[in-house]
Amino acid sequence: MAIHEQLLAAVDGRRGVEAADRLCAACVVLLDIDAATISLVFDGASSGTLGSSSGPARVYDELQFTLGEGPCLDSVARRTPILAVDLADPKEVRWPVYGPAMLAHQIRGVYAVPIVVAGEFVGALDLFRAHPGPLSNEDLAGAVAAAELAVIPLLDLMNTDLQAAVTEPNSDAWAELNALSRSEVSQATGMLVAQLGVEPAEALIRLRAHAYATGRSATDVARDILDRRLRLEAG
Repeated sequence: MAIHEQLLAAVDGRRGVEAADRLCAACVVLLDIDAATISLVFDGASSGTLGSSSGPARVYDELQFTLGEGPCLDSVARRTPILAVDLADPKEVRWPVYGPAMLAHQIRGVYAVPIVVAGEFVGALDLFRAHPGPLSNEDLAGAVAAAELAVIPLLDLMNTDLQAAVTEPNSDAWAELNALSRSEVSQATGMLVAQLGVEPAEALIRLRAHAYATGRSATDVARDILDRRLRLEAG
């Protein structure tokens, strides 16, 4: 059975997030990689993790949001696959913060393939590997096929939420996609705007900076701010 058929079998009969997670898990089994995620990207920012092969994979994806740089963002912005064959290579300077952060997680190779829906570049399939080196032609073709299949769970979620909105006008349209997005970060950014008297962009920078400085995810820091366990100082 060809890789494309095996990937398709992984999502067959599954829906939404379950299908996305199964697709990522299948990538790890079928391709020469150690972790995979499906990242949503809107307005140039990593907006949420649709699917992941594991907990560590989700951490790798969120780092791109926390640090504001990384292959998945570049793949969407440039509308092309981004292949980092060795983050430890001194010549690899594309992500001065994200690169060292991934090396700290023992990840040497990162490969991002954009996900396209109706001509719009809305996310990326991210593949992570502990050892350096290029993907084989077969694995690269498999990654492209997986990125194409990632459209299925994404459209499924969009359709499910749209139908819910039509059936119940008072429902929260796009509810599950909103739940996937980093909504806590948006809420915490709003709190910081009020507390610190700064613009939203600066509030988000401060939240991300605190997350990076303390070695935590932006989502975890946001939750502490929302629960009033953490208060960032003005200035």
